[in-house]
Amino acid sequence: MAEIGVAALARAYFLDERNQFGCAEATFIVLKGAYGLDDPMDAGAAMALNGGIAYSGGACGAITGAALAVGMLAERRIDDHQEAKRVARDLVAGLMDDFRAEHGALDCRDLTGFDLRAPGQHDAFLAAGVWRERCMRQIEFAVTRMAPLADEEAWAAAVRKLDGAAS
Repeated sequence: MAEIGVAALARAYFLDERNQFGCAEATFIVLKGAYGLDDPMDAGAAMALNGGIAYSGGACGAITGAALAVGMLAERRIDDHQEAKRVARDLVAGLMDDFRAEHGALDCRDLTGFDLRAPGQHDAFLAAGVWRERCMRQIEFAVTRMAPLADEEAWAAAVRKLDGAAS
């Protein structure tokens, strides 16, 4: 799936007027689809990750949704569970470093400027449109950075790069 394809798909899911998928869910299902994982439209594992994990303001849902999908892909491609965990962690750590460099933070509260659990803040966040612009850019960033791992050659190159960095 081309990078523009995953960004457009993420945009379609996240900005759909039914508001079915939050940041983590949209990222998760787009990457699951790109990776050819089972039940790509099953966003259940990511439901509570939106808003920085249950609206707590923690790690951005675009990061956590991507982490779920990358972990599933690593588990599928690497037989040794411990090695799969190491690779998944290292790939997601690289995404986090790039994300922070691009967006200035990793946490939802810092990225949006809203405490989504505080009274009235979720409604204010929605009314301000931050989710349509800033959050959308962050989702697009995560899916376009991680979708190329669907290609087995790109995956192998990324793992080799990690292994070279670990030496």
